[in-house]
Amino acid sequence: MRDRPSGTKINQLDPNVRRILERSELEGIELIRFLYADHGGVIRGKAASRSRLAERLSTGIGHTVAMMAMNMLDQLQDVEHMGPVGEVRIVPDPATFVLLPHAPGAAAMLSDLRRPDGTPWEACARTFLKDAIADLATEGYTLVAAFEPEFTLGRRLPDHGGGPDRLIPLDDSLCYANAGFDTAHDYTIKLIHALETQGLHVEHYHPELGPGQQELSIRHAPALRAADNHVLFRETVRGVALRMQMWATLAPKPLADQAGNGAHLHLSLWNDTHNVFAADGEVRDGFIGGLLAHLPALTALTCGSVNSFRRLAPRTWSSAYAVYGPDNREAAVRVCSPLGETGEPNLELKPSDSSANPYLSLGAVIHAGLDGIRRKLDPGAPVDVDPDTRPGQFPRLPSSLDEALDALEADELLMEALGPLRRSAYLAVKRSEAAAFGAKDVSYELFNHMRVF
Repeated sequence: MRDRPSGTKINQLDPNVRRILERSELEGIELIRFLYADHGGVIRGKAASRSRLAERLSTGIGHTVAMMAMNMLDQLQDVEHMGPVGEVRIVPDPATFVLLPHAPGAAAMLSDLRRPDGTPWEACARTFLKDAIADLATEGYTLVAAFEPEFTLGRRLPDHGGGPDRLIPLDDSLCYANAGFDTAHDYTIKLIHALETQGLHVEHYHPELGPGQQELSIRHAPALRAADNHVLFRETVRGVALRMQMWATLAPKPLADQAGNGAHLHLSLWNDTHNVFAADGEVRDGFIGGLLAHLPALTALTCGSVNSFRRLAPRTWSSAYAVYGPDNREAAVRVCSPLGETGEPNLELKPSDSSANPYLSLGAVIHAGLDGIRRKLDPGAPVDVDPDTRPGQFPRLPSSLDEALDALEADELLMEALGPLRRSAYLAVKRSEAAAFGAKDVSYELFNHMRVF
């Protein structure tokens, strides 16, 4: 049994801390990763050793403020209050402790970024979502959500011509084809086991449209848990593939001429034990109205990369127009039919992918929907056709990250919600990514997104 801090007895510790320490010792865990999502959408963190875990659960791990000004290419941006001077703490949430089956000897917790005195730091993405949830609670509502992610499975091969590594898809099976199930079977079973071990309950799985493309959905959960789940999902998808000498990417468009990977966001609003979207059409319509009103700005947060906008094209079922409609898969907001007699209606936000920071994405969606409820925004008539068949009739979503960032800067509600430090850092990071990829060719963009996401 490893040493504990001098003078500390295990029965004197907080029950949550004691549970984590006991489980870590029982399972032979050596490193516990404290994970967070940055403004570039990258999952980063530091790890505590088991011998110092009791302390670090309380104090967190020291971290430079500058890391929240780092873009997805590890290029540090010039953001006031995010330079070489200043310190925050990566403070884990004990309720999120999970073993990592794909990384034997390791565990993880999702974390907040806090000031040294323990108060929330204004650039913490997880805190942004917590604040949005609290704002929603003032109206008597809670949000239940689930991301519906797709990813491409294959192998990463060097380019013999000296160019960037290439992603070679696992197969060329057809959409939903049984052959696709068979080709990816060993990987999928390991992935499901790893997810279920972490408390992520699998709903559905199938091979999707593009070569090597997979879709696996996790059961819905309260908003914070849903975002935490998506972080763990992303890292597990990639981690299991690495252990099997494969490569998995959740990048929105890792192969320029193939289907893109979305992470459609499913949403339902609850009041006590009742689904408000089922019982109150006015509230549901207001929420939809808020999403549509803020959608150009929202895409800067829900589709958080240059690569995202290769996916958001008309007639690709990814959504390219700011409209809504019942079971309309070309609409940005789909009103989903309930499954069976006990199913609950929900909304699906289609312009969403896994290059986004899920805490910023979901938090911004809450603020937009809540604004629509408070102002009783009318979403207009639902659209029951492919909007691209009616040229000029419906508003188009931004076609580039820069265009989406322009819309975000012009959106007073979302800029106010983000706050001065967070919005200045996010805009600087994302503007820098747009400039960096704009100066390079397509292969550079595809490689780096495949590599990072």
